[in-house]
Amino acid sequence: MAYGIVHHFPGGTKEQYEASIAAVHPGPDQLPDGQIFHAAGPSSGGWTVMAVHDSQESWERFRDDILLPAMRKGIAGGFTSMPEETTVDVYKVLP
Repeated sequence: MAYGIVHHFPGGTKEQYEASIAAVHPGPDQLPDGQIFHAAGPSSGGWTVMAVHDSQESWERFRDDILLPAMRKGIAGGFTSMPEETTVDVYKVLP
C-alpha cells in the first residue's frame, strides 16, 4: 500500500528546501528508491514537502538511512529544525 508523508517546516524557505533536497535525493529531478511522488512549496508560515512512497517500509528505510542522518548531521543552508509530520495510508494514487 502506498504511504504518504507531509512535512511542514515552520519558517522554512525555498533556499533551505533546495539545499536539503540536494543532500538527500540521488540527483536533480530524481526520486529516492521507492518514492513515487514528490511536491513542495511555500505554505502558511513556512515550507511544505509532500511525498508518496510505494510502501511504509520504503518511507521508513529512506527516513532512517538517509533523511534523519543527514538532518541530524546538519545540512549546510538546509532546514534547521525537524518538521511537523503528517502521514497517510494512501487509498489511491493517480498518474
